[in-house]
Amino acid sequence: MKRAIRYMRFSQLGQSNGSIERQELYIDQYLQYNNIQLVDSFIDRGRSAKTFDRPDFIKLQAFVAKHYKSVDYLLVDQLDRFSRDAGEAMNMVKQFQKKYSMQIISVTEGIVFDYDTPGSFFRAGLQLLLAEEDNINRSIKVRGGLYTARAKEGRFLTREKPFGYRKVGEGKQRHLEVDELEAKTVRAIYEMFLRDVPLYKIKEMAYAEGFDRKGNMAIDRVLANPVYAGLVRVEPFKDLPGGLFPAIHEPIIDKTSWTMVQSKMKRADKVKVTVDDELPLRGVLKCHCGNPLTGAPSRGKSGKYFYYYKCKQSKHNNISTLKAHEQFLNACDLMSVPKRKIKEIRDGSYASIEQEMKSNKKKVAGKRHELEELQQRLNKVEEKWFSDEINKDTYDRWYSTYSEHILALTASIERLSSNPGKAFEILDSKLDLLGDIRQIFNKSDILQKRDFVNMVFDGNLYYEQGIYRTPTMMDIFSHSASKMEEKGYLIYQKKRDNISVIPQSGR
Repeated sequence: MKRAIRYMRFSQLGQSNGSIERQELYIDQYLQYNNIQLVDSFIDRGRSAKTFDRPDFIKLQAFVAKHYKSVDYLLVDQLDRFSRDAGEAMNMVKQFQKKYSMQIISVTEGIVFDYDTPGSFFRAGLQLLLAEEDNINRSIKVRGGLYTARAKEGRFLTREKPFGYRKVGEGKQRHLEVDELEAKTVRAIYEMFLRDVPLYKIKEMAYAEGFDRKGNMAIDRVLANPVYAGLVRVEPFKDLPGGLFPAIHEPIIDKTSWTMVQSKMKRADKVKVTVDDELPLRGVLKCHCGNPLTGAPSRGKSGKYFYYYKCKQSKHNNISTLKAHEQFLNACDLMSVPKRKIKEIRDGSYASIEQEMKSNKKKVAGKRHELEELQQRLNKVEEKWFSDEINKDTYDRWYSTYSEHILALTASIERLSSNPGKAFEILDSKLDLLGDIRQIFNKSDILQKRDFVNMVFDGNLYYEQGIYRTPTMMDIFSHSASKMEEKGYLIYQKKRDNISVIPQSGR
């Protein structure tokens, strides 16, 4: 009696196991009718036929290599269950027959795949080619449908939901909905990145708040994902362009912030910055040569550790943090804003805000009009392409240009439409704190201290010959600049338009 093994498969786990039951039924009938003994069965559930890298097919190959002398046939319901790649399938079948003297039989198609019989070889090859063509056509339809759903309908179709959202609805109604608890963490990630907070500190915050994505690049992927700006990234399909398209879900991050983050990520400094409560100025304070100062502890004879800011260049700065911090805090005392100035700021702010809101309203109207014109131009370009008046390269070039401008205008409209009055209400309640800058600095955490230094001095705080120096300083804090210099705390020498670095003193 002849002996056989059988192989069964279906592609998607969502399919019914009835597919396997049907294949079993047809193969059982073939076995009974031809008086063939079944030795073993191999089943791959939810596995594509594009490759032979399938768990049970690998087991089948191992079984054949070991027991081929006692097996005559490999039975399948149809050849497309075996493979949908005609070339790969032909080579595999040839190997089974030449190496193991085993023939493959498609029971419902009535094909015995015999490499040495021209008619059989042709029929089986044709059947495999038809299966591959069917697979190609199905793939084209699927990719076309995905393109339409993403680019035209603005739907997010990736299987894994982005952190910050949850999936609701079924079928075509399935969409993303903001998860406010997670969205709060996403907003914090973007805000901290724009504040130059080191990535490892952002990760610490995110995971403490329940961020559950794993991997060293998890935060980077959040920062780069356009879904948070209400966009969906679409791959090109045939002659249709790819790129970023408006999505139907609610954004978590405004487009302006997202665009700023993308720009910053492209030029991000790859040097890792480590923050330390003992060294709040490390990386933000610079040596007179322009290099950011590092910092480290040094052990004294008594065994106590003392901290120093150091330049990587030998014979440059090596400053005791005790001295550097005391100088800086003394400068903070002189930066404190007088009460009369605080009153002027409070009195003048509301009028400025009202004027800004009126100005923004006019700007928004103008930008909306510009946006409508750009959209009309884009539509005309699409019409010309559809009517073959322009070629694909021309269409892609204009599409890219107009799309970038539309995205920039949309982001600008969002920013100008925000109400600055809400921000001032928060500021107004804190204005009196400006009267004691030393206290503000001391009570801030290390990240806030770094933000303060970068903001006040625009990233241009240097140390040279025992004193702080800067070419840039916020006007509100510079009212006692001469006294700061007189007392040996800080020299504020305004940056001239044609000078790009801090002026050197005493050299």
